[in-house]
Amino acid sequence: MTSARGKHSAGLLLFRHTDDGLEVLLGHMGGPFFAKKDAGAWTVPKGEYEPDEPAWEAARREFQEELGLAPPDGEAVPLGEVRQAGGKTVTVWAVEADLDPATAVPGTFVMEWPPRSGRTQEFPELDRVEWLGVERAREVIVKAQATFLDRLAEHSA
Repeated sequence: MTSARGKHSAGLLLFRHTDDGLEVLLGHMGGPFFAKKDAGAWTVPKGEYEPDEPAWEAARREFQEELGLAPPDGEAVPLGEVRQAGGKTVTVWAVEADLDPATAVPGTFVMEWPPRSGRTQEFPELDRVEWLGVERAREVIVKAQATFLDRLAEHSA
């Protein structure tokens, strides 16, 4: 497994205002490691990019790859960056938009599974995509990414 240190990811955090308050669109990470996990298994749709690619362009490209949907137009609110526990730096923009999670067609990845079996299997990058209220999102999002929820709440206040 390669180290996440020095790696960079960029993503888009969609949000909408409902009668129940502010909601964000998160994805549940796919694959066998997260299949039975909830807390810490949800993420902003994002992906890695190389240093020569602008982070904003990577965020839009990765949204398309992760969800199989065109990134929405709208004002992009920069939420800055955070460093996750593994060392990866994640940069996120928030965009107010509404989409039906049922229309998402997540990309896939291939890995050896079960470990040391010599067999490879294909898994979805995200196995579920849902709108979550900010408090629920805070309970399940990757710990470092909760900072983006705080920054979004400040912007939306």
